[in-house]
Amino acid sequence: MTVPAMDLDPELTELEKAAWDTAHRFARDVLRPAGQKLDKLPAGDVIARDSILWDVFRQYRELGLGIFEQDSEFPLRDQARMRCIVGEEMGWGDAGLAISLGVSNFPSMMAQMSGNRALIERFPIGTLGCWAITEPDHGSDMINFEGTIGHPNGRAGRPNCLARRDGNGWVISGQKSAWVSNGTIAEAAALFCAVDMGDGHMGNGVFVVPLNEDGVKKGKPTDKIGQRALNQGEIFFDGLKVPMDSMVIPPELYRATADRILCLANGGMGTTFVGCARAALELAIDYAKTRVQGEVTIFAHQSVKSRLFKMFQKVEAARALNHRVIRINMTREVPVLEMAIASKVTSTQVAFDVASDALQIFGGAGISRDCPIEKIFRDARISMIEDGCNEVLGMVAAARF
Repeated sequence: MTVPAMDLDPELTELEKAAWDTAHRFARDVLRPAGQKLDKLPAGDVIARDSILWDVFRQYRELGLGIFEQDSEFPLRDQARMRCIVGEEMGWGDAGLAISLGVSNFPSMMAQMSGNRALIERFPIGTLGCWAITEPDHGSDMINFEGTIGHPNGRAGRPNCLARRDGNGWVISGQKSAWVSNGTIAEAAALFCAVDMGDGHMGNGVFVVPLNEDGVKKGKPTDKIGQRALNQGEIFFDGLKVPMDSMVIPPELYRATADRILCLANGGMGTTFVGCARAALELAIDYAKTRVQGEVTIFAHQSVKSRLFKMFQKVEAARALNHRVIRINMTREVPVLEMAIASKVTSTQVAFDVASDALQIFGGAGISRDCPIEKIFRDARISMIEDGCNEVLGMVAAARF
């Protein structure tokens, strides 16, 4: 685009302009080139000691781009705008790395939410974390908190991971699936799992637990078609013992809290993939204006202009929806899950559609592994499955109507 999207907003404050400028430079100079390099590596090499991945994490922490998300003194409306601004730029740089950096804050965020000073000190801001919710036998159904979309003859299977009350603490055993983001590199986990309270009752709870102690093993990194810079992998718990205050959300508060976390995650996916879609659109415009066919650029053809405008239209619509959803959900006492889901589903579908149209504009050049649109196309395709596949999310949202 000739005019950056954020420059079109006359209401940006000086702080927001500074945040956008910092996030954009980080996305352009760090995330995008790092993501392109990591995309070409085997999954194990992405997390090797000498990998550029660790420099990305270091620079992210030094810039403090994630701090405002956990600063309770920052006005909620301003937090919402900042999330949209920074999140979109991160997704524009590299969707996989944006997700990895975002989810890394989950354990410290949950510790902050608990208000427990000892827990906050054990898992400070900057702790490399993961969100451990999916299990081998439980994928997108893990977000069906109220059991509203199951088959009439179906029933939930046994949990793969269980926390059991044991004296003055908890013992955690079982497995989380190969799709845990940051799963094989995280130092700590925001663990969503089944809970045996020791009184004959079962429920679900949220824990903040270390992953560098006896009783924890990690699987190999998952090898994926896209978002290859985003480490994902299994986590195995074999009698991990944690203190009582590791449970930050008890069963009686699980559904309400899980709603809030899913609203946060879906809103984040919305901003990330608006950025991803915008990256695809900008690449397509630049290519159309430089690629010559029949002694004119392909941009001169009406069919190409028409396609580019439709792509632009979709990106702007997704951005407007996402800004509205994040503003509403961050300023309401009770967020609206169906709105967050609408943002995630819309933005990820737009990212895939725009990336697909962009690849078509690139033609044969677009299918080369050296062409950046090919990578964006693969990254966008995965987004419609992660954090709950779009079809299941849609049914969860519709059940709230």
